[in-house]
Amino acid sequence: MSTTPVTDETFADEVLGAEVPVVVDFWAPWCGPCRMVAPVLEELSEQYEGRVKIVKLNSDENPKVTGDYGVVSIPTLNIYVGGELVKSVIGARPKSMIAAELDELLASV
Repeated sequence: MSTTPVTDETFADEVLGAEVPVVVDFWAPWCGPCRMVAPVLEELSEQYEGRVKIVKLNSDENPKVTGDYGVVSIPTLNIYVGGELVKSVIGARPKSMIAAELDELLASV
């Protein structure tokens, strides 16, 4: 499985209505750190398949969701459980740190 693109229109169904925790990668094509974290998220989407859903939301093309959650810096990884925002991680992080966040999250749900 790989990351799934979401939009202002699909966000509620894909993220808020998901049965598993969801990581939303707020990104933009011009963002260097976003391009660095993208392959890491692809790897993690396979590693956590079935337990965590990882989606990408282009913040330039989807201003409603970006504004609703107050995202002003990208990359921002927002983690949602049961439709609620439970954690935000701002800035690029190495795979090990993102995996540790996911492991901590899964231990608590």
